[in-house]
Amino acid sequence: MLRAALTGGIACGKSVVACVLRDKGCFIHSADEAAHDLMSPGRPAWKEIVARFGQEILQPDGAIDRIRLGRTVFSDLGARLFLNKLLHPLVLAEEKRLIAGLERDGRTAIFISEAALTIEAGYSRFYDKIIVVHCPEDVQVRRLMEREGITEEEARRRIRVQMPGEEKRRHADYVIDASGSVLETIEQAERVYAALLQDAELKALSAKKLTTRVRRPHK
Repeated sequence: MLRAALTGGIACGKSVVACVLRDKGCFIHSADEAAHDLMSPGRPAWKEIVARFGQEILQPDGAIDRIRLGRTVFSDLGARLFLNKLLHPLVLAEEKRLIAGLERDGRTAIFISEAALTIEAGYSRFYDKIIVVHCPEDVQVRRLMEREGITEEEARRRIRVQMPGEEKRRHADYVIDASGSVLETIEQAERVYAALLQDAELKALSAKKLTTRVRRPHK
């Protein structure tokens, strides 16, 4: 099974690309959703986050207030490093378990990790292919302001704590420019899917050849 990472800056358009790839039959694992689950009361990260940030980070039902946590993390480097160091290994461990199960099942050709910080976390080598979605900062700012209801200053601060898009693209096998219309982004995502399908077929063929060589009896 091909392992690919779908990454890019905040509000760049990764979710549109992920939807296209899911519709094509790829298994999409959202790192953001996984992290959210890991922070639920009783889950591995909850206790450590509460110990670090205090009871004021909690909602009345005991769940972590992600909006409040996000504001703290985006404005405090130490808090951001703490949270990343805590969550990234847990999310990757979950992905490895999922991949092992999917490979045993044998019905999924392409696994895709949708994660904004794949490269920053140092995990890019775990994946066979890296897909980077990007757009100009002004487009990111507008989308983030509309999505989160925040000021332009806050939007730019959140964007600039992440790796610049130009640097991310240096790590990419495939690049999608999501600055245009949704239709244009979809068309690019479909082309990337076609390429990933070929990559998956080549990987499967290589694995089959390797297995054949290993099993071939020595004369």
